[in-house]
Amino acid sequence: MTSDEVLDEFRAAGALLEGHFILSSGLRSAVFLQKMAIFTDPVRTAKVCAGLADLIRARYGAVDYIVSPAVGGIVPGYETARALGAKAIFVERDPGGPFALRRGFRIPHGARAVMVEDIVTTGLSSRECLAALRDEPGEVVGAACLIDRSGGKADLGMPLAALVTLDIPNYSPDALPPELAAIPPVKPGSRALPG
Repeated sequence: MTSDEVLDEFRAAGALLEGHFILSSGLRSAVFLQKMAIFTDPVRTAKVCAGLADLIRARYGAVDYIVSPAVGGIVPGYETARALGAKAIFVERDPGGPFALRRGFRIPHGARAVMVEDIVTTGLSSRECLAALRDEPGEVVGAACLIDRSGGKADLGMPLAALVTLDIPNYSPDALPPELAAIPPVKPGSRALPG
């Protein structure tokens, strides 16, 4: 699947938004990728995740496990694992703590795993997910995402394969360009949603 085909799926689903957005990192952007608009459509989700599975196969070879951060990464992680014939597991936050494998999830000795994200902006969730996997007996061979909106600048500490790489500027709230400052901000992401 080409970058243009992936972006066409986001556009067709109404998932490529323009305005003034507060990202989960606290940074501001004129573009927001509302991935949940993709993930509500199983056919569209399967299509983009099959493309990600092809990229993972080409970049990392055969894998046994796909590991994703909860909650946003669970759907693309599952669909990508399904396309690869791999197992899908996820990390979640320990109450009041960092990401951890729970529910009896493990990456056993000899197994090869890839961490799958939906969208990478700063790489924070990805780094936290990878840190939770550091002591697993199996090998985490790389990371992959549908869209890397950092323009390839996010440092995960390991290779990142992305179906689409975009260089979308992000701004600190106190350093907004005038055209963005003139628009009231909205926070469409899921981090810090009320329980």
